[in-house]
Amino acid sequence: MGRRLRIGIDTGGTFTDVVALDEDTGEIITTKTPSTPADPAEGFLTAVAKVTAAAGGDAAVTGLSHGTTVATNRLLEDRLEDLGLITTEGFEHVLEIARQSVPDGYGNSYFWVKPPRIVPVHRVRAVGGRLDHTGAELRPFDEAGAAEAARWFRDQGIRAIGVCFLHSYADPGHELAMREVLRREHPEAVVSLSCEVLREYREYERSVTTLVDAAVKPVMSRYLRRITERAPARLHVMKSNGGVLSADEVVHQPITTVLSGPAAGALGAAYVAGRAGLGSVVTLDGGGTSTDVAVVLDGEPTLTTEGAIGRHPVKIPMIDIVTVGAGGGSVAWVSPESTMKVGPRSAGADPGPLCYGGGGTEPTVTDAHAVLGRIPPHLLGGEIPLDVPAARAGLEALAGRLGLTVERAATGILEISAWNQANAIRQITVKRGLDVRDYPLVAFGGSGPLLCCRLLDVLGLPAALVPVNPGNLSAFGLLTVDVKNDYVRTRVARDAELDLPAVAAIFAELEAEAAASLDREGFPAARHRFARTVDLRYYGQAFEVRVPAPPGPVSEGFRAEVLRRFHDAHEALYGYCYRDDARHPVEWVNHRVSGIGPIDRPRLRERPSGDKDPSRALTGTREVHFGDGWVAAPVYERALLAPGDVVEGPAIVQEFGSTLPLHPGFRAEVDAYGNLLVTR
Repeated sequence: MGRRLRIGIDTGGTFTDVVALDEDTGEIITTKTPSTPADPAEGFLTAVAKVTAAAGGDAAVTGLSHGTTVATNRLLEDRLEDLGLITTEGFEHVLEIARQSVPDGYGNSYFWVKPPRIVPVHRVRAVGGRLDHTGAELRPFDEAGAAEAARWFRDQGIRAIGVCFLHSYADPGHELAMREVLRREHPEAVVSLSCEVLREYREYERSVTTLVDAAVKPVMSRYLRRITERAPARLHVMKSNGGVLSADEVVHQPITTVLSGPAAGALGAAYVAGRAGLGSVVTLDGGGTSTDVAVVLDGEPTLTTEGAIGRHPVKIPMIDIVTVGAGGGSVAWVSPESTMKVGPRSAGADPGPLCYGGGGTEPTVTDAHAVLGRIPPHLLGGEIPLDVPAARAGLEALAGRLGLTVERAATGILEISAWNQANAIRQITVKRGLDVRDYPLVAFGGSGPLLCCRLLDVLGLPAALVPVNPGNLSAFGLLTVDVKNDYVRTRVARDAELDLPAVAAIFAELEAEAAASLDREGFPAARHRFARTVDLRYYGQAFEVRVPAPPGPVSEGFRAEVLRRFHDAHEALYGYCYRDDARHPVEWVNHRVSGIGPIDRPRLRERPSGDKDPSRALTGTREVHFGDGWVAAPVYERALLAPGDVVEGPAIVQEFGSTLPLHPGFRAEVDAYGNLLVTR
């Protein structure tokens, strides 16, 4: 009998990473293959074939977990044509009015121009009918007007439609009736209802979130259909909330996948860091196109519902991730003011950096690393040879425009890239009340470890952890993820007037919905887990603070515990709270339940200690420029290092999918699991 493999596949902008877990022995097999941006499904299927071949021709695939950027790219590239909105009569301009907020604050808003709406006003149709905030019907649903709107979209050839009626979070009846009208009058339409996408208040965010779901539903449906038709096992897709869901289910809620790949990386980093004894860390996932950073507190990545993809606010539960255009393929260019810039434009996988020899014409971050000797003259163990002379020629042209030497220009590119990454880390820590100097860095992704020494200097971080196979950590993270679905209801009430039986009924309804989803995923009732959270605020505040709520009966003790957690969280976030102050009553706003189906995680095994002599891993030397001139740096093969080994910089530690340039004044120690702990 052959091996039984559970496979995780993360499709990035440049490479598709794949990790297979042998379910009988616990062995982990990793590899990479170039991504295929024109048809991501081809790269996915190639990755499956490549890893199963590496495991042996008779290997059987028992499960597939996938992190994908298909939905994200659709939004970032603004390819959202053929999209319409149906809303409540009188609210046709909800997208035009939007919010009062201005990017970067009012000090920089003088020249700010409101971006185009996700749906222009001429593709918005209103339908009569009105509910109040409790769900009570004030005016009946206008079925004749609904039919007229449906026929208008049909005649215009608009087939992706979002439906968002005022207060449908309280009662979905009018939206469900609108769907029936669309099925009758416009059967080819792909329809998203706000009561199914985001059943909570704030009509602008709910409208945009629903429209984003409708926009990506057709492309995600086609993509998942292509994969599932040829996949050797049942497919699960990574969601932004830190869980996975079967492809059959996720096709009905594609918006939940908008941060699919980065979420898997944060979870994989949290798992590896936890086993290494680091409960709270900053994660940095460096890819070819961008870098994603997140914060892990006590073993769990932080969540938010205030996220955005590009210019579109997406109010769904997602791991709190900040993305910057600072990947290996980020292009270096000269601004009209004759200053050097790096990113956010990327050479991607096609044509790629100059040194890939794929027709690239502009120098990138990867080219700068290659010219300075910080990466080997080939990638993926020799599969991708690098054309270093081509990279140097491109950098010479850039350096000539700036009046710099090639080495100064290349060092400048890497310095700008490091500061871009550092600013992203500050954004996700300092802006949230966290002292970045308290958190070690987990650096992974193909380009993540390349600048980690510089980031320790810039940010004052205590250490950096570079996991085993860092280039494949996002794919590994997919094997550590539980099945998870989120449900929400809005019911605004002051704490003094809180109807505990009504709150209990809301949680019971949400838990029943979550249980039904877990049943469809094949989890028996005994394995169902439910996590409750509540969004609260002080009366008069515009936004809420989310806190975990205890399981069990919704009693006075439940209420008191939620209030205590809210006051504590508010004080931690903002430096103050109004505990026991009747002048500032608390409001309960949103009630949430996550249904969780736990999976068996891979077990990281401790490795046998070596003789603390890293010279066994020494493969030679290479001329490397660390910013202060060329040095002959020893090159170590990471796979030959053992726990207890210490490598002193300047040095290069390289492996199949990534490289760690160890700057002068830094050291890397191998821990019991094979991780590299980098310190000054």
